Amino acid sequence: MIAGKKYYGLASDIWSCGIILYAMTCGFLPFEDPNTNKLYKKILACDYTIPSSLSSNLKDLMKKVLNTDPAKRINIGDIRTHDWYTKTRSVEMEGVIIGKDKIPVISEFID
Repeated sequence: MIAGKKYYGLASDIWSCGIILYAMTCGFLPFEDPNTNKLYKKILACDYTIPSSLSSNLKDLMKKVLNTDPAKRINIGDIRTHDWYTKTRSVEMEGVIIGKDKIPVISEFID
């Protein structure tokens, strides 16, 4: 989108989820710069570093999700069968109302 190329909705959403995954697992964003032009250049060049402390499976998934070419980016089906994704079981919960309901915590995911 930044490059002004054709927008691929699902592939763009996968990229966005990759940014969220990175932020949640690393504690900071993959692309940061106070100068917007420099920030856009970093994004277009895919200029980011994956911390060495992350598992090899997570690093692999991040590289596949944060691929700047939407045609080569991993798809939903491949994400769902990726080794990193499949090692955690899915948990379905009822919705919560923030400020009213207690937010559930799954203790096995805290460690």
